[in-house]
Amino acid sequence: MRGSPQIKILVVDDEPDNAQLFQALLSREGYGVITLADPTKVLSMLKEHDFHLVILDVMMPKMSGTEVLEKIRTFDDDIAVIIATGFPTVESAVASLKNAASDYVRKPVDPPVFIETVKRVLDKKGITRDPEAELHRSIGRFIREGRTRQNLTLKQLARRTGLSVSLLSQIERAESSASIASLYRIASALRVRMSELFADV
Repeated sequence: MRGSPQIKILVVDDEPDNAQLFQALLSREGYGVITLADPTKVLSMLKEHDFHLVILDVMMPKMSGTEVLEKIRTFDDDIAVIIATGFPTVESAVASLKNAASDYVRKPVDPPVFIETVKRVLDKKGITRDPEAELHRSIGRFIREGRTRQNLTLKQLARRTGLSVSLLSQIERAESSASIASLYRIASALRVRMSELFADV
């Protein structure tokens, strides 16, 4: 499932190869990406655009990433920021933590690890890439927790609902969307109101 293009990411890196790699990886996931080589222009860019995340290189001319992060935090204390560096040091790590960096990645990045970091940081901010998938996860979690509280196995729930064990398992793991009729049967079997299945959404 591709990310929503409404999720906008600013990549700040003075090395064109790195900036292009970040842009390619993020664009492939469906994110809207703008790259910036000049760290002194970050604040004006943040004022012009509504970014959800900043990927920030540490070693840059004119201004270091940690200095840029300090300036970002004076302007916006909520925006997610991932620090990227090929030369991690204790000092840069401490400075990043002090200024509430969301996470830290080492360059050259491992693409799957990098993308997973981006997803995790956005998830922590409540920025979901796919609202429908989040709905399925929430319903599946509610059903699994409700079944566990009542000490029901999938087989027992299947017998109560007339649905297959396989389908119930897929619904709990958010691998399949349930019909309204199926959700009604599940809610009845768990003795909850149908609306409660959507309570955490």
